[in-house]
Amino acid sequence: MQDINIATLVIILANAAISIKGFNDFNFFEKYKFNIAGIRRGEQIRMITSGFLHVDFTHLLFNMLTLYFFADVVISSVGVTKFVLIYLASLLVGNLLSFYFHKEEYHYSAVGASGAVTGVLYSAILFYPDMGLYLFFIPIAIPAWIFGLLYLLYSIYGMKSRMGNIGHDAHFGGAIAGYVLTLAFVPSLLETSWWIVAVLAVPIILLFILHKLGKI
Repeated sequence: MQDINIATLVIILANAAISIKGFNDFNFFEKYKFNIAGIRRGEQIRMITSGFLHVDFTHLLFNMLTLYFFADVVISSVGVTKFVLIYLASLLVGNLLSFYFHKEEYHYSAVGASGAVTGVLYSAILFYPDMGLYLFFIPIAIPAWIFGLLYLLYSIYGMKSRMGNIGHDAHFGGAIAGYVLTLAFVPSLLETSWWIVAVLAVPIILLFILHKLGKI
């Protein structure tokens, strides 16, 4: 098992502590989850706190394991401070995109670090596009850049079809933040990995076009 950076450990412990508190305290969970009605009442703190709450241990474990496996890739490439900025910005942008698409649905609620973790994942993909990643239904590793492309296209489909109890828009927003901030921090990637940058931009542009056309 790889050594864990202190910043990653702090984030995981914060998620665990706050999530466990939420598991055992319904009022706490309701007060700090992402909820359109609450945010529109002025409770913007939910934009951040909801990213540290989870539905159950499985949800928490999946997100924290994903963070554990990809955090060091980003930290070794941009440093701890920029990694933390990518994590928090991805969390916030993911929730902002969710708010944008659901702003008239006062009942809409969500929790989870998925947006933040997805931002870290997409940052890692930009640095190591050829690393092998596994999908649950495919027993062989596929290049990370293909996974990244397919996942964003799947997220668009999920947003369009309202498929499952999954925050596809938060995932997409997190990916956008991770993508943009990584390029801002390491602009040389625009030259050294220009084709990866271009490929991952396709779903982002597609989402913008579909939204402008009223399809999402």
